[in-house]
Amino acid sequence: MRRALLLRHTEVAPHWAGRCYGRSDVGLSRAGRAQAQGLAASGLARDFDRVLASPARRARWLGGLLAGERLEIEPRLAERDFGSWEGLGWNAIWHATGNAMDGMIDAPDSFRPGGGETTAELAARVLDWWEGLPADTTVLAVAHGGPIAALAGTLLRQAPRQWLALVPRPGEGLLVAGGAVSPWKPPAP
Repeated sequence: MRRALLLRHTEVAPHWAGRCYGRSDVGLSRAGRAQAQGLAASGLARDFDRVLASPARRARWLGGLLAGERLEIEPRLAERDFGSWEGLGWNAIWHATGNAMDGMIDAPDSFRPGGGETTAELAARVLDWWEGLPADTTVLAVAHGGPIAALAGTLLRQAPRQWLALVPRPGEGLLVAGGAVSPWKPPAP
């Protein structure tokens, strides 16, 4: 059975808090780096045939700690492209566009945040990755909240409005096995 741990990267640098940083290549905070080192020390990657990561530095760094030279970079695991919204504060986006950002969940096939990627395009890209995996593989994929929630929500046949509840906290993830999805937290040190 195909099984994957979809692990969200650890905490990003504090000056990115409250900002839209989808495809922006932001670094990790000190706490995020320490959490990543703890995940790597736990031997987590031993349980998986393959370890993949989004090309973003925040995911790639954690993936490298987990897998070393075994790490595979997978562009379909990248976070959503938010176009001109990248780097702006969420409050500033709301003040400029009002509730237009609700289009990400209310109009998933047509709304392009900041001219970027629709929710449907995000979901199709990560589903394409999932369906391309061999049926008998186990994969650890270091990715981002958006792609993780989009894949899990799609597999669970949920509406995009429900996907927000599927976004794991930094350093946590979702375990996907067949059609089942369950939360995953790192083992206690």
